[in-house]
Amino acid sequence: MLSLANLAIIVAALLLEAAFGYPNPLYRAIRHPVIWTGALIAWLDRTLNTPPRARLKGVAALAILLLTTGLPCWAIQELLFAALPRPIAVIVLALLASTLLAQRSLFTHVRAVEAGLRHNLDDGRAAVSKIVGRNPASLDTAGVARAAIESLAENFSDGVVAPALWGALFGLPGIALYKTINTADSMIGHRTPRHAAFGWAAARLDDLVNLPASRLSALLIALAAALSGADARASLRAVLRDAGKHRSPNAGWPEAAMAGALGLRLAGPRVYGDQRIEDAWMGDGTTETGADDIASALGVYRRACIALLTIFVAVAVLIWR
Repeated sequence: MLSLANLAIIVAALLLEAAFGYPNPLYRAIRHPVIWTGALIAWLDRTLNTPPRARLKGVAALAILLLTTGLPCWAIQELLFAALPRPIAVIVLALLASTLLAQRSLFTHVRAVEAGLRHNLDDGRAAVSKIVGRNPASLDTAGVARAAIESLAENFSDGVVAPALWGALFGLPGIALYKTINTADSMIGHRTPRHAAFGWAAARLDDLVNLPASRLSALLIALAAALSGADARASLRAVLRDAGKHRSPNAGWPEAAMAGALGLRLAGPRVYGDQRIEDAWMGDGTTETGADDIASALGVYRRACIALLTIFVAVAVLIWR
């Protein structure tokens, strides 16, 4: 559970990932841990996702994934603490945990959308297609900007806050198990004919493990709004009024917080491939967004990341005392 060692691991991991991200040479050499997990999920999908009892097989596949991820990470953490001085073990574990955070990469991808839009719409569409699943050809300038800001808000929750929170509670196994669940949901948790039954367990568990982080993310965005000159009160009002209307039980919280902070309307109807998804609007501001709004959202995001780090440091100091 929550301990000084786990907090130290996550604080160091957040600082390392913010400074260096996931180095390209390392990616070229061994790819990324999420890609390894994705390969196992794809194999389980091909092997087990057959009728009858597809839902039960999906539960079994998820159990295999969690055991395959959790047990080795637990063993690594225990061995490092047993074999090395605690400060060195914390640094090594922080290096490993940093690979499962997405502060820097999220900022980089959203900043690329901003830069693309400042050049032309096609460049903006090309950049946003790397971070959202909706059909980029259906997006005008405002649609590209809203998609980028929505992705920034949602992924702040499930790419930064949630893994950091579970890592602070359970160390390397916590952050690794969370990323496994989140990756499984993104690959097989869709309500499609193929995955509605098989991915049911992954989707429901992902909803559960993201619940605390989504609420914390909304509060962090509102706090960051206050620190960056945006509208913190409007951020909280939008969360209380709109978050529960979102089709996702978690995504609406950070999206509504960001919408209120910036005076925007986010979410709403969207097109994925050739399918139109109806959803509630978050916020009551303008839908006419652009590159400047992405820049403002990135400013709020940076301060929210700093606020998250500060909270972990403060809790660590209280425990240490």
